Amino acid sequence: MTDLRGKRAVIVGGTHGIGLATAKLMRAGGAEVLVTGRDAGNVAAARAELGDRVVSSDIADLAAIDALAGRVRGELEAVDLVFINAGVADLEPIERVTAGSYDRTFAINTRGAFFTAQRLAPLVREGGAIVFTTSIASITGTPGMAVYSASKAAVGAFARVLAAELLPRRVRVNTVSPGFIRTPTMGTASSSPAERAAFEAEGDAITPMGRIGTPEEVAQAVVFLAFAATFTTGTELYVDGGLGQGLPPPQAHAS
Repeated sequence: MTDLRGKRAVIVGGTHGIGLATAKLMRAGGAEVLVTGRDAGNVAAARAELGDRVVSSDIADLAAIDALAGRVRGELEAVDLVFINAGVADLEPIERVTAGSYDRTFAINTRGAFFTAQRLAPLVREGGAIVFTTSIASITGTPGMAVYSASKAAVGAFARVLAAELLPRRVRVNTVSPGFIRTPTMGTASSSPAERAAFEAEGDAITPMGRIGTPEEVAQAVVFLAFAATFTTGTELYVDGGLGQGLPPPQAHAS
C-alpha cells in the first residue's frame, strides 16, 4: 500500500468504475480525495461509501467546472493530483453517428477534459501531477467507436502539450490508457446488458493476457503515475493486457 498521508486529490468522474477504484485506493493510503460525478444514483452511492466530498458536477458544463474549481480551492486549497477520468462512449457505426451524438461525446470527453484541466491546473502544487484517462481505442481502429476514439486521441494531444507548458512548475502530466476493463458499464453506458456481456467476452478472447482488466489495476497505474513516476511526464501508460501493443492473442500462445 502506497503511503499517501498528507496528499490531496481531485478525481473528476470518480463515482463508479475506474474513478471510484482510484478514490478508494487513495483513501486507503491516507489521502484526502474530492470526487465528482454526474449521475445522481452513482453520486449518492459514492457519497454513502466515501463521505461528503462527493460532488455532483457535469464536466460538459463550464459553469459547473468553475464551481468545482471554487470548491476545490475552498476545501483543499491546493492538491497533489487531478485525475480527469470522466467520459462517455457510444457504440455507433459511422453511418449512425449524428451531429448530436458527435457533439455530446466531444463536449464531455474532450472539451470538458480540456477546460477542467485549465481551471484546476493552477491548484496543483509544484511537483504535483495531472493524469487523464484516454483509451486504447484511439490506436486500435475499433469498429463503432470512431467518434469516441477521436475524442480520446485529442485528450492525449492536450496532455502532451500541457506537460510541456507545466514543466516550469514541475507538474507532471500523463495519461492512462485502459483496454477492456470490467466496469459496471464496460465503458459503454448506452449498451444493453447483452451487448456488455458480448463486449466482455470479446475482451477475454482478444486480449493477449487472456482476460480483461479490473478497475483496481487501472487505479494502481494512476497512483503510480501520480506519485511514484517522478521522472515521467508527457507519456501514455497502457493498461490493456498487451492488446494495443501488437502482442499475439491468447489462442496463439496457448499450450
